[in-house]
Amino acid sequence: MTTSPMRTASAPIPNQSTYQTRVADYWNAEENPVNLELGKIDDLYHHHYGVGDADRSVLDEPDAIKRQDRITRELHRLEHAQAELLASHLGELSPTDRVFDAGCGRGGGSVVANLRYGCQADGVTLSTKQADFANQQARKRGIDDKVRYYERNMLDTGFASGAYAASWNNESTMYVELELLFAEHARLLRRGGRYVVITGCYNDTYGQASREVSLINAHYICDIHPRSAYFRAMARNRLVPVHVEDLTATALPYWELRREADHLVTGIEDSFVNAYRNGSFQYLLIAADRV
Repeated sequence: MTTSPMRTASAPIPNQSTYQTRVADYWNAEENPVNLELGKIDDLYHHHYGVGDADRSVLDEPDAIKRQDRITRELHRLEHAQAELLASHLGELSPTDRVFDAGCGRGGGSVVANLRYGCQADGVTLSTKQADFANQQARKRGIDDKVRYYERNMLDTGFASGAYAASWNNESTMYVELELLFAEHARLLRRGGRYVVITGCYNDTYGQASREVSLINAHYICDIHPRSAYFRAMARNRLVPVHVEDLTATALPYWELRREADHLVTGIEDSFVNAYRNGSFQYLLIAADRV
């Protein structure tokens, strides 16, 4: 049985700020259909958005029930494409390598990495409910000897230094201070290890955060960072970008389709579409090597 690398035999959950406790409370209570219904398709639960051209023909389905099903499946396909895109940038991994999923949600990203590389994965979330759900899914897949999830703070995991070949954040950096986050990733990664982030960030050249970005912050109880903050914090924490990709144009079709999914809309869809279109918000992928 594979065990997780830890500094202590049983690391307690680190002290959390009041804000982090409220974030945990939010996700412990969350039962959003846009997260749950998509995951039920193939038991891959992604807590993020999609990329790629959307098949808008699903909107032409005359049968209402079939239309909902086709839209749900198309949105899930786009979200899975995003997860595969992130995983493709994790570097050359082997089944003996270990990877770290920071802010793992219900665990889909770690499963994608395991299926792709055969590697071992540790995911952390502030939510007890998410960690329990993700571990249940790993057991259901028969990969719980390699993929495990913990209720922990991504800023202070308790895992051993230099134990990981790769690590990532998938739309979870807006819940933490980047300096603290990247310091922990740099500590966990071995020299030459790969860090990847996909995130929404506000465009510094636009100015301060736009009205749309402020609405997104309020909706998700988060604090979206400016684009430049990522590169400054990485440079101060031994993470050197090797690939930067603006995914904004490829993210827009997902949101344009999702706002027409009456059974899944959350009310924030127009803010994403408008922010992407007016240039105040960007969807970015950054891959960096730990030096």
